[in-house]
Amino acid sequence: MTTGPSSSSPPYRLLVVEDDDSIRTLLESVLGLTGYTVLSVGSGRAALLELQRFAPDLVVLDVMLPDLDGFEVTRVLRAAGNETPVLFLTARADDTVTGLRVGGDDYVTKPFGIEEVLLRVAAILRRTADGPHRTPDGEAEGKADDVLLFADLRLDPSRHEAHRAGTYIPLSPTEFKLLAYLMTNAGRVVRRIQIVEHVWHYDFAGDTRIIETYVKYLRRKIDRFDPPLIHTVRGVGYTLRLPRDQSAPDPRGTR
Repeated sequence: MTTGPSSSSPPYRLLVVEDDDSIRTLLESVLGLTGYTVLSVGSGRAALLELQRFAPDLVVLDVMLPDLDGFEVTRVLRAAGNETPVLFLTARADDTVTGLRVGGDDYVTKPFGIEEVLLRVAAILRRTADGPHRTPDGEAEGKADDVLLFADLRLDPSRHEAHRAGTYIPLSPTEFKLLAYLMTNAGRVVRRIQIVEHVWHYDFAGDTRIIETYVKYLRRKIDRFDPPLIHTVRGVGYTLRLPRDQSAPDPRGTR
C-alpha cells in the first residue's frame, strides 16, 4: 500500500498544527521522511498565518489548541473561501462529526498509529488532486473533463461546479467527489465499502459515520430541490435515481 508521494511527483506541502511538542515532532519527522515538505506550528493563530505564507496542500490539524481550536481555524478558512483539505486529529469521538460539519475532510482519533495518519494523508491528497477514472472492476468514476448530467443535476469537474435546477451549489472537495461517484454510477446501488474505496481511497475499519455524514450534507444541498435524488438502500448503500414514479426530465429544460 502506498502511503506517500511517488518519486516522480513534486513534493506536497503539509502544515502540521499540534501543540504537543512530542506529537508535533513525530509527525513532522515521519511525514518529512515519507517525502512531504512539512512545516509545523503549535497554535491556531500561527496556523492561519502560515496558511497564507506557506500555502500547504493539506493541513494536519489538532482540534485542541491553546488559542483558536481546530474547528475555529477551519471555519475561518472556509469562510474566506480557502478549500485547503484538513485532516483533524482528535482525542474525543464526539469531535468527528463536528469536524466534518465545519469543513474537514477526514479525521484520525488519538491515540493514533502513524501508518494510519500516512494512509489518510495520502488518500486525501489523491482525492483532491486526481480526476475521476474508471476502476479495474468496471465501475465508472468519470473523466476529469466530463460534464455529468442526471435529471436537472449538472456536475462540471473541470470547473469544480455543481448546479441543480440552474442553481449553483457550492460543494467541498469531498462532497464533490462523492457526488461525482454517485452520478457516474446513477441507477446503481453502490455499497458503503465501495464508496470508501473510491472516494476516500483507503481500507475502512467499520465506522460508517463519515459516509453517512457526507451523504446527509449532500442531501441538504442537492435534495432541497424536488424531486429527491439521493436514496438509501437499507443495509446496502446508496443510489442516485429519481423516485420510482417519475421519469428523468430533460436536463436542458428549465423549471
